[in-house]
Amino acid sequence: MLAIAQPGVSDGALSQATQDLSSSFFAAFDFSLVLALILGTIGALRIYHNWQMGEKRIDAVVAAWFFAAIFMILSGPFLKALFGI
Repeated sequence: MLAIAQPGVSDGALSQATQDLSSSFFAAFDFSLVLALILGTIGALRIYHNWQMGEKRIDAVVAAWFFAAIFMILSGPFLKALFGI
C-alpha cells in the first residue's frame, strides 16, 4: 500500500513564522504600554479636575482608573506567558 502525504513545513519556514509572531507581538505589547500611559494620564487629569472642582466622592473613579491601568500593564506579560513568546 502506498501512502501519499503533503510535504511538511521546513524548519526555516517555521522559525520565520515564529520570528514574525514574536516581532508583531512585541510591537503590540509596546503599543499596549503606550496606550496604558495615555489612558492613565487622561484619567489622572480627570481625577485632578474633579478633585479641584470640589467633588466629594472620587474614590470609585480613582479605583476604576487605577485598576484599568493595572489591567492594561499586566495583560501583556499574561499573554506573553500564555503564548510562550
